[in-house]
Amino acid sequence: MFIIELTYKVPLEQIDANLAGHIDFLEKCYADGHFIVSGRKIPRDGGIILAIAESKLVLADIIAQDPFYQLRLADYTITEFHVSKTADDIASFFSVNE
Repeated sequence: MFIIELTYKVPLEQIDANLAGHIDFLEKCYADGHFIVSGRKIPRDGGIILAIAESKLVLADIIAQDPFYQLRLADYTITEFHVSKTADDIASFFSVNE
């Protein structure tokens, strides 16, 4: 499992202008079963994605498809970790806000 941290390198106006393509990328990754949770950081200087992939190399190939990556709008930090415990009702901790 991986945590992907995006840090924006450009003003939010450029992020917002390319947001539709990034959202399409996210939707594809959710449909493919790679992404579990994602959202904006507070303050809004980037985002966080919780992901599953066979390896860090495979995940890097997936990230390379993100328009934010292709247009060099954000830096990406990938942290791999081993899940050793979860809350019994993990879904109850997430409230989804658009």
